[in-house]
Parts: sequence; C-alpha cells; structure tokens
Amino acid sequence: MKNSSMRLILTTVLSALIILSSASMIIEGPSKQTNASVKLIILDPGHGHATFMQGFMNPEIHPEVHVYAPAGQDVQQYINSIERSNSRKFNPTHWKLVVYTGTDYLKKMLTDKKGNAVLISGNNSKKSLYIESSAEAGFHIIADKPMAITDFKSLEKAFNIAERKSVVLFDPMDLRYDISNILQKELAMMPVLFGSLLKGTLKDPALVQANLHHYLKGPAGQTGIRPAWFFDVGQQGHGIVDVSTHLVDLNQWLGFPGTTLNYKTDIKVISSREWPTKLSPSEFRLVTRVDEYPAYLKKHLQDSTLSVYSNGDINYTLKGIHSKVTVLWNYKEPPGSSDTHYSLMRGTKANLEIRQGATEQYRATLFVRPQNGTDPAKFEDLIKVAQQQLQQKYPGTEFVKRGNQWEVKPGQFLRTNSAEVAVKYIKEGKMPEWEAPNMIAKYFTTIEALRKAKKFNEDPR
Repeated sequence: MKNSSMRLILTTVLSALIILSSASMIIEGPSKQTNASVKLIILDPGHGHATFMQGFMNPEIHPEVHVYAPAGQDVQQYINSIERSNSRKFNPTHWKLVVYTGTDYLKKMLTDKKGNAVLISGNNSKKSLYIESSAEAGFHIIADKPMAITDFKSLEKAFNIAERKSVVLFDPMDLRYDISNILQKELAMMPVLFGSLLKGTLKDPALVQANLHHYLKGPAGQTGIRPAWFFDVGQQGHGIVDVSTHLVDLNQWLGFPGTTLNYKTDIKVISSREWPTKLSPSEFRLVTRVDEYPAYLKKHLQDSTLSVYSNGDINYTLKGIHSKVTVLWNYKEPPGSSDTHYSLMRGTKANLEIRQGATEQYRATLFVRPQNGTDPAKFEDLIKVAQQQLQQKYPGTEFVKRGNQWEVKPGQFLRTNSAEVAVKYIKEGKMPEWEAPNMIAKYFTTIEALRKAKKFNEDPR
C-alpha cells in the first residue's frame, strides 16, 4: 500500500476517534531535541488563526504542542491543518500534538500545566472565560482578535490579572507588519514631508481605515470552510467588534506610535452604524458545508435569508483627531480579486494613502500626495529627502511620480510577523509599556461603538 493511502486511512481513523471519544491522543511528527522558551498550548481551536504560530518551525517554540478542546469538527479541522503541514513536501513541519477532548478540557488544561503559553482562537463567546481563567493560572496568553465582543469589564479585569501574575496578554495584529503600513508610519514621522497630523472633521477624518472581506474565496469547492457559528454575531461578534479591531489598532499605531493611550480621556465614539450581508440557504451551505441553519441562527432569518451584521463603520476621535474605520463583507470574491485594505493619513503638508484595488492589481500600494497649494518643485525636493532617509533603513526604496502623486515602491526589508513578535514578548516576559493600555483602548472603542450602533434593515451602500 502506498504511503499516501496509508496516511489517508490513518487520518480517517483519527477523525472518528476525535469526534466520538473523550480520550487523549498523540499525533506525532519527527521528534527533535529543543531548548525552546515557549511551550505552546492550543485551547479550543475553532478558527484558521489557531495555526498561525505553527506554519513553520521556530526554535523558540517546543515541537510538542498540547491541545485541549471539546470533541468535534472545530478541533478536527485544526488537527488536519497541522497534519498537512507535517506532511507537505516543501519545508515540512514536525509538530507533535498531544490532544485531549474530554468535556472537562478547560479544567484539565488549567491543572495539567503542560505549557507556559496558551493560544486562544475560536468561538468568541467563550473568550472572556478562557482569557481570564488562563491569566489567573499564570499562563502567557496569545488571543486571536477579537479578545472581547461585548464584555469590556471582563477584559479589563484580565489585563489586571495578567499584570499581577507577570504574564503577557497579547492579540497579534498582522497589519502592523505589512511593508506598506510600515512605510506609511515611517513617512508620517517625517515632519519635513508629512508635516503634522491634521485634526480632521467628522466629514473629512484625518485617520481612515477600511477593509473589504469575502466569505467565499477561491473556486467553489476549494474555499476554506467556515463554521456555522461564524455567522452568529452572538458567537463571532458583530463586524464592528471583529475585523475592525485591526483597523482601530492601525489608527492608534500609525497616528500615535509609542504613545500610551487612556481610553477614559483619549477616545470619544461619536457615532457608529451597522448593516447586514445577506446569504441565501445555498450560499450558506457552500461556505459552511452545513445543510440546514442551526437553531441559533433562526433569529437572524427572514424568508430563509440569513442576515449577518458584519458590516459597519465607526466615527470617533482619538486624542482629538477625527478618525474612522469601516469594515465590509461581501459573499463571494470576484475572479481575480482579493480582500482589500485602504488607509489614509492626512498631514499638514501631505496625505499618505494606501490603496489595494484593481488599479493596484490588489497589492497594497502606498501613495504620497501633496496638499493643495504646495509648490511642485519644492515638494519634489522633499520627496528626494524622504527617499534618502527611507533608503537608510530599507535599501532600494523608490518614489515614482504618478501624475500629482508619488508611489512608494518598497526596497529591501527584514520581513517579520506577529507570531515572531508574540514569541519575543513571551521570551522576555514583557511587552512595550504602551501595548497593554492601547489594547484596552482599542476594545473600548469597538465595544462602545457596538453599543451605539443602529441596525439598518437594508444595506445603505
């Protein structure tokens, strides 16, 4: 029998065992000796981000990973993903999973103490319990966004526990490590080119972030499966407390780098709104592989059409600067397109704008546009100065004139990601002083926006 056939049989048997039993089991890759500083625990994985620290081997992460979860399809999809990484031909991983699926999985994890860092990525209705319990038990915590969808007080309490226990509580923000956002931040810190951040207005905010996402990606049948609970705002969260977490974070990170924010004095949510993306029964089946709507979704149905309140926008001030975030979800990704990101920073001398549409071939691209009334020749001289400064950190970076704006083409840069940053924080046992209070400020913004949001029966776009 060929190895691939044997692997398929073993995977099928394991799938049945995971779903039907409440026992411990071990899924092994090749064992390697390690002096890793991070011993990882995966708690109740239910989202693809549960694997984000295991895409490649990191010598700082021990290859043996303990998994605690209720038996079911969510944990099985996580296991399948790790097995695919372990068996791929190019740069395979060698994770050894020790899986426990008893009904007392949370209590078992807290008493076993098989690691020092817990990764939580799944059903958001359980996040508050998981985070608070893990912090009290003395684990470092890597929590996929959103850390909280309604319970701000519980999250604030968890940060207090983490401080008392001297553990890291961190939500990875991948957009910080995209080179277009990095260069936007660098240019915003160059007064000679950008000037200073404008205050903006409600109509023309100075800090703007927007994302467009799709439930169905790639050719039919090849898209990633989303769990049915993903479409229940009581479990996944409304759009303005879910994906917008990244956008609120970017406004803080770009506009006030290294600054500690106080949510009680620095943030005022002016207005917010939300509206649904509507799915037909056939669309829901294609995305989830679930034939019928679960009972918990019935309250969101009208004539068999499912309304998911995943779209929204927030208008707020951040230390007096008018800011806005918008998150949009469409059902299906058009052929040749992708999810998109938009970012705008308005300065006294120039605007810094990231676009990622069809014109940019769906690549996040940074543009610099001088403010009206700026002398073109003088601004071109400033562009040259900015290019020289950027090239010292990112050799080869170029500014290319496109009409009345300049496209920034990135040069060489050392690529990093949020997984590496999480490992660094855990290894050092601390984060920058501004990180925790700014996470608290971020979730105050999104949860307060949800409280203010008015639901619309129809999409007003």
